[in-house]
Amino acid sequence: MLVFEFKAYGKSSQFAAVFEAIRTAQFVRNSCLRYWMDNPKVNKYDLNKYCAVLAREFSFAEELNSQARQASAERAWSAISRFYENCKKGIPGKKGYPQFQKDCRSVEYKSTGWKLASDSRAISF
Repeated sequence: MLVFEFKAYGKSSQFAAVFEAIRTAQFVRNSCLRYWMDNPKVNKYDLNKYCAVLAREFSFAEELNSQARQASAERAWSAISRFYENCKKGIPGKKGYPQFQKDCRSVEYKSTGWKLASDSRAISF
């Protein structure tokens, strides 16, 4: 996996769009956690399907790339599975029950929604 870090220069409207994508990714993750809490026997694939339900119900969630929505659901599932693993291992003390995110600072675009320039000095969303 390649990870690129950039210092972002842009217009205020571009930064507003990035912040909106971050807030939407946080909303999807927190909604998936709530769905898991309310419905026992939910698995990873149910959370991915729930992303499509969220996109139909909320217009702002539909504006976020589908792969970014699924990446947020996968982050929620990784927190859930880590909790189950800690319970199975019998780790004493707190097991790391999944928490809702209050200050999310990232959104994950796996392979679509962005393009890296040929000189690797610029990125466009």
